[in-house]
Amino acid sequence: MHNCAQLAGLLLSGALDNALTDLYAPDGGEPELEHARSRTGHVLASFKSVFGQAHTHAALFSGPGRTELGGNHTDHQHGHVLCASVDLDILAAAAPNGTNALRVLSEGYPAVEVLIDSLAPRMDEKNTSAALIRGVAAGVRELGYSLCGLDIYAVSNVLSGSGLSSSAAFEVLLGNIFNHFCCCGALDAVTIAKIGQRAENIFFGKPCGLMDQMGSSCGGAVAIDFAEPAAPLAEPICYDFSRSQHALCIIDTGSSHDGLTDEYAAIPREMGEVAAFFGREYLRDVPESDFLASLASLREKCADRAVLRAMHFYGDNRRAVDEAEALKLGDFTRFLTLVNQSGRSSESLLQNISPAGAARDQSMALALALARSLLGDEGAARVHGGGFAGTIQAFVPSSRLAAFKAGIEAVLGQGKCHVLRIRPQGGCVVFD
Repeated sequence: MHNCAQLAGLLLSGALDNALTDLYAPDGGEPELEHARSRTGHVLASFKSVFGQAHTHAALFSGPGRTELGGNHTDHQHGHVLCASVDLDILAAAAPNGTNALRVLSEGYPAVEVLIDSLAPRMDEKNTSAALIRGVAAGVRELGYSLCGLDIYAVSNVLSGSGLSSSAAFEVLLGNIFNHFCCCGALDAVTIAKIGQRAENIFFGKPCGLMDQMGSSCGGAVAIDFAEPAAPLAEPICYDFSRSQHALCIIDTGSSHDGLTDEYAAIPREMGEVAAFFGREYLRDVPESDFLASLASLREKCADRAVLRAMHFYGDNRRAVDEAEALKLGDFTRFLTLVNQSGRSSESLLQNISPAGAARDQSMALALALARSLLGDEGAARVHGGGFAGTIQAFVPSSRLAAFKAGIEAVLGQGKCHVLRIRPQGGCVVFD
């Protein structure tokens, strides 16, 4: 058990180097490790500056961003997805404060305080970090655990609006902090993910599936079957992406998710309308053969876009399974083919590239066209995450990475092409 001053001393002595290397410098790079030391020292010093030195038990925590590798908008229909945690995260120092308040300062944002004796959803907190804090705390309490007041100082390099799901990273970070200080480590990664999803659905007001939280919480590449959402089946995929000779790039199109909640909500709603035609709630429960045999009737009952989006679900649901199998077999060429097919399906069938009515702003479509032009017949590119705005994903041959990055940033701007690594650790205690 250490306080912040003691953790800072351990950091200076090198005692935290192994933990930081595992998370941030697995290839043994000294610049990466030095950056991790500096970032950790900043978090500890900032915690002490904001909250004082009276805490007797502090710890460091990490909640990673996640990337969707396969299964675009399949999770909310109880389908299959393939996702992975990445080496961008929210790093936080936290400690019990002896009060009934959760005091959270995320660097760059206003401080938030939530009282643990008042954890009902609040309409005035929709779409705020306070809603997520309140929601995660409420989820932990509803499992029967006693809460304590906590002070939390966090810094994030998970790109906001990037499709890397900074909200899920924040929820998973909070879940791990509560798990450590209030649950004696009893919560597993799946339970923490479910608590985060519930917080986002009910408290924050975003109707997301569970993929974001699972990708952040579980770590590494994970194939997930949501046939039973209360007990999703998560299978770790043991594939070393570093041996693929391809880089994972997330490309910021410069467009914002602001005001697009209705666009995202329309996708599960329209897929649900197709399922309801067959007396089902989710497309996973409707045989594809029945769907195809009923296209004429579906067009009369549902809008054409809903039918096309259902077509995407069936195709991408299969592709997510096939992508995981290709990685397990070490067939990266097959994986890339499936990624490209998924990208085309999202554009033409799911139609989550441009918001409805957008005529002049086609940033995601332009970014995809540019990426494919730079890649030629190699690599792969697809929409990343929810779509409509934010980022695209590309797998770029290592030999073409410098030229690809330069070509992207010549059009979209410097710093818009981010080269990431898939990290094996999900949400975790970095050091206690």
